[in-house]
Formats: sequence, structure tokens, C-alpha cells
Amino acid sequence: MAVAVRGSRGGGGSGFGGFSLRSFFSYRIFVSAMFSLLFIATLSVLFTTNPSTPHHDSALPTTGNAYMRRTFLALNSDPLKTRLDLIYKQANDHVTLVNAYAAYARKLKLEISRQMRMFDDLASNISNLQMKPSYRSALFESDGPLDEDVLRHFEKEIKDKVKVARLMIAESKENYDNQLKIQKLKDTIFAVNELLIKAKKNGAFASSIAAKSIPKSLHCLAMRLVEERISHPEKYKEEEPSPEFEDPSLYHYAIFSDNVIAVSVVIRSVVNNSDEPWKHVFHVVTDRMNLAPMKVWFKMRPVERGAYVEVKAVEDFTFLNSSYVPVLRQLESAKLQKFYFENRAENATTDTHNMKYRNPKYLSMLNHLRFYLPEMYPKLHKILFLDDDVVVQKDLTGLWKIDLDGKVNGAVETCFGSFHRYAQYLNFSHPLIRERFNPRSCAWAYGMNIFDLDAWRQEKCTEQYHYWQNLNEDRTLWKLGTLPPGLITFYSTTKSLDKSWHVLGLGYNPSISMDEIRNAAVIHYNGNMKPWLDIAMNQYKKLWTYYLDNDMEFVQMCNFGL
Repeated sequence: MAVAVRGSRGGGGSGFGGFSLRSFFSYRIFVSAMFSLLFIATLSVLFTTNPSTPHHDSALPTTGNAYMRRTFLALNSDPLKTRLDLIYKQANDHVTLVNAYAAYARKLKLEISRQMRMFDDLASNISNLQMKPSYRSALFESDGPLDEDVLRHFEKEIKDKVKVARLMIAESKENYDNQLKIQKLKDTIFAVNELLIKAKKNGAFASSIAAKSIPKSLHCLAMRLVEERISHPEKYKEEEPSPEFEDPSLYHYAIFSDNVIAVSVVIRSVVNNSDEPWKHVFHVVTDRMNLAPMKVWFKMRPVERGAYVEVKAVEDFTFLNSSYVPVLRQLESAKLQKFYFENRAENATTDTHNMKYRNPKYLSMLNHLRFYLPEMYPKLHKILFLDDDVVVQKDLTGLWKIDLDGKVNGAVETCFGSFHRYAQYLNFSHPLIRERFNPRSCAWAYGMNIFDLDAWRQEKCTEQYHYWQNLNEDRTLWKLGTLPPGLITFYSTTKSLDKSWHVLGLGYNPSISMDEIRNAAVIHYNGNMKPWLDIAMNQYKKLWTYYLDNDMEFVQMCNFGL
């Protein structure tokens, strides 16, 4: 058994050793065969490649085998050609860099600068150096071996040019980088400024819409008053005019408006601050649409303390027709209607300076009635004109006692420095304006004006107004509105009043001194931020709401003063 076991182990070991040896020899034969095939393939590639292909005619493949092909070419090429390739690449790289800085200079508008010419010359010299016949024939178009002396001379010239290029770039780099930063900053500022201008135009247009649109509360009040008139017609029958309406010994006020609540605040503020309110007469003129609400208001809420209120419509003054009034005649023209009523949104956002003048209110008769006061009230000697966006804080009877020195209009002047001069309201490039008026003359304000109607009739101011308004049909003498024709009509017939009589700017200027406001007889909310609008300035709004009749049931229902 022992012998059998040893024989078995010995036989097994001998068989395993024989199998391993055979496998080893087979593996070596296979590897040798593979290396032989790879060597033969390499030789075939090398022998089929043309080693004398010139640099400028070479066209290496761009496929996935391009890297292998370039490797074999490099091993089989002239070492001087590799050197030439490096010199050629270095020259081209610096030409590209020089051209880049030259492009920066052009972008910065430095075409006439010395650096610009130097960069152009340097780029041209490097390019021309490669195109010299001696170098081109010996280095770039030669099919044989390269001349090492020619190559060395070419390399020296290229390196000299490259050195000059590097020095120039080093000297100019900081300057050009700063200039590019400055130019980029200027471009950014310009772009932001364009956005700002666009935002201002859109803001001005939105502000104009907010200021000129009828608030919901005001519309509600007018509807409630009309509803009351329809529901109880017996309460609102027409009454005979009071004789006080034509009594020249009383204090007469003219208020032209289509805003019921604004007129009521003006009248309440006058009456509450007057010493003898029973001597005050208010002449309110509105349009036909607001005549009923205005009458119902003053019927439901009679003026306290014995003051008188007369309410009329523009249409009640029959002499105000298109054959007599230039503004009405102009409003009938198709050209003017197109100016006002077509493409208003587009015009507003492209021309914010003139946008406000495209509001048709500037041709409304309510706005131009102020030029017809002597004819509207022929038996009166003096009258105080008040806008509907004012609040009276003191007794105004002192205005009737001021000696106007034969002048027609008593008003507060608004000029300071170069602001609010005639030049800002009239077109002094027009010969008629230039010949008749002084551009440095001080402008004054509408809103609180005491008019001597006798002097007005004597000076024929309404005729003067008609003359100039007819000339301005094409709007070449002034833009629209009533202040420019007023400045012309009363050019030499206006007496300046003390500024405490009339403080302006509460509708646009948030920095008016509260002491100045408290000392003023009349404060004026001229501007877009009217006190009955949501956009009113809070610090001034309470001065207006103080005189709001909050006890009136319709005011409460329509949420006024909230």
C-alpha cells in the first residue's frame, strides 16, 4: 500500500509539471508572434510616410489617428524643421497678441495714438519677416534639408521682434486694461442711465394717470348726489338768484371746478377763517355733467355762518361759444383733436416733458374761464380767484384793501434765481415773443389772484388774451395751459403780493417748511399729489382733511378722508 501511494503521488506530480512546461512555451510563442506583427506594422507605416513634406504644405489628418501620425512624423522628420515650427508658432502667437491689443486700442478710439501705430507696425514687421524671399525659399518652400545658418539668422530676427513686442505689451498693458475698465464702466453707466430714463418716463405716465383719473370715492359721491336729486326732485327746484350775487360791496370769490368735494373744502376753509362770513359770496362754475351734484351738495349742506353760494354751469354763459372764444374754436379742429386724443400713451412714454400738456383739461373751458371774469360778473369791481386745490387758513378780506396801483392782477411771484422766469414758459426763439417780452421777467402763480375788474375792462385784457391765443393755434408761442397766456395777458399789469399770502408746492414738494405753511393765508396743492388722491403726501393731507365735511352721510358712505 505504501508503494502504491508513493507511486501515485509521484505520477501525479510528474504529470502536473509536464502540463505547466508546455503551457509556458505556448504563451511565449504567442507573445513573440504578436510583437513581430506589431514591428512589421510599424515599419510599414514608417516606410509609407513621406519625410520630406515641407512645413507649409503639410496637411496632417484630423481623425482619431492624428496623434499617432504626428508622433511618427516627428520621429522621422528633420530636427531643424521642428525648431522652425517652434519659431514659427512663437512668431504667430505674438502677432495675434499684438493684434489683440491693437483691437483694444481701436475699441477705445485711440486710432491716432502712438501705441496704436507701433502695434500695427510691429505686427506687420513680424508677418513680413516670414514672407521675405530669402527665408521663404530656404525655410518654408525647401524640399531638402534646412540651412542651419539661415534658420539661426531667422530665429534671431524673430526673437528680436518678439522681445520688442513683449516690452511694448508690458508698457501698454496696464494703461489699456485701465482704459478698458473705464470704457466698460462708461458703457454700464450709459446702459443704467437709459433704464433710468425709461423708468422715469413710465413713472411720469403712471403718475399722470393716477393724478388725472377720477378716484372711486369722488365718482361715488357724484353718483350718490345725482341719485338724491332724482329721488327727491321737489327738494331741488330752481330758486331765484339772490341779490347778494351782484352786490359789489361784498367779498366775491370765483371757483371754477368739476370736483364737488374740493369746492366744498375751499368754501368751508374760507368761511371758517373769515371774520365776517355773511359778507362773502362764492361763485361756483362747473360743467353740465357736475351741475346737479354740485347743487345738491350745497342744498344738503348749506354754507354755515351766512355766506352765499351761487352754482352755475359753463353753458349758462351763452356768450362763451366758438365764434367768440378761440379755445373752443381750436378744440373743434381735427388737428388739435388728433394731438390730444390719438396715441396718447405712446406720446406720453416718448416725451415726458410735454406729456402733461397733452391733457385735454388745458383746453377745457373751466380752465379758461378765468380770462372772462369781467363779462361773467359785469356788476362787480373786484373778485378773488381761487383754484379748487387750495386751503384757506386766514381771513382774506385784506386782499380787497390792497392798493393795486392801477394794475389788474395781484399775485405772488414764484421766481428765484433763474427758475420760473418767462423764458421757461414762452418760446423766445419766436420773433413775436422775443420782441415783446423780457425772458428774465419774473413769473407769478395762479391759484389765488385778486383781480381789479374795472382796470381789466379799461386795459382790454380779454382782447389781448384773444389776440395771443389765436396766434398760438399751432402751439409755436407756448405749450398749452393757462399760465403762459396769463403771463402774456397781464405782462405789465400784475402787482406782486407778499409771499405769505400764497404758499405753493404742497402737491409735489415734500420739503416745504411747516412754519412757512402755518404762516400762509392760502396753501396750494399744485402738482399731481392732490389731497383727495391716494398719492397725496401724508404730511400735508391732514391740512386739507381738517375742512372735509365728514358729517355728510355720502362722504362717509364713499370713504373720503380715509
